[in-house]
Amino acid sequence: MNANDDVLVANRVLLVHFDSYSTALVFAKWNETLLLPAPLPPSAELMSEPEDEVADDGEAVKAAAIARLGLNPAEVVRACDFRHWVSTADGPVRVHLLRFTTFEAPKAAIEPHGGVFRPISALRGGVPVELLLAREVFNLIVGAGGGRA
Repeated sequence: MNANDDVLVANRVLLVHFDSYSTALVFAKWNETLLLPAPLPPSAELMSEPEDEVADDGEAVKAAAIARLGLNPAEVVRACDFRHWVSTADGPVRVHLLRFTTFEAPKAAIEPHGGVFRPISALRGGVPVELLLAREVFNLIVGAGGGRA
């Protein structure tokens, strides 16, 4: 594991693209998960933010995800107001939201890594905790008037 991946041990990333013109929101999906670098354990559940002081490592997580996928840093922004945590047997895991700022969803950027873009309607039957997180993303970006994140 390299230094960039170290920060991804206790963090996961949701990667999305939102087209404000058509209000099309699509999620990057990697095999059966929406999360980089790996799915959560089956017992994972949403939780409140831990009360202990937690360092905001969002920029380090963003950098690690960009490095892992070889993305252009100028085309990815972090949604700082997406603050969700999941409890696991190994401890809390923070889920971060990164959004592409490109005109169209950059399919070619994620395909070499086994990724595809899917709308929320195509995620039915997925992992329940991930579907809850996808709904939170939808509410943040589309439900809140669009384009906030």
